[in-house]
Amino acid sequence: MKKYMLLIGFVLGISACTKAPALQIYTLDVPQVKVRGVHPYLSKTLKVSYPQTLKEALSQKMNFSYSISDRGVYQNSQWSNNIGKLLQGTIIELLERSKLFNVVLSDASTLHEEYRLESNIFAFEHRVRGTDSYAVVSIQFTLIDADSGKLLKSRRFSYQEPTPSTDAKGYVSATNVIMNRLSSDLIEWLR
Repeated sequence: MKKYMLLIGFVLGISACTKAPALQIYTLDVPQVKVRGVHPYLSKTLKVSYPQTLKEALSQKMNFSYSISDRGVYQNSQWSNNIGKLLQGTIIELLERSKLFNVVLSDASTLHEEYRLESNIFAFEHRVRGTDSYAVVSIQFTLIDADSGKLLKSRRFSYQEPTPSTDAKGYVSATNVIMNRLSSDLIEWLR
């Protein structure tokens, strides 16, 4: 019995010393924006809704795909928060900095808004095809008059950016390049 207990203790001691790769946490950068001139929404309030998705569940996991049917998530890398929350927070901060609206809020606010910005995520993943590796983002934004419920405008923004490496770090780097482009395009579209 003593030998058995010693053996169990030894095995547990050895297994506690194994080094598994540390979990890497990544986030989205909020791009710098240029504030220009007077805008029609300058005195208005905008609520940014939590993004919806029709394909993948929104989570902290980082999605990758090798083909249409071969998909997965990184085991040792993830986003710092649910990707829907990260996108919503990034867009809110971006639009606050742009000064296009008087106030920009999340949809959790009870304050009345004049406009609502909704979004549908069609793709947000690391796409690897053979030796080619890309960050892919495709999001449709819809601007709605909150009082009337009328659609003011809608547009889908789609980007594919080569990654500097085929790992999660390269994917995040390319995704932040996309977020820079998306930010400029979104602000220009909202003007």
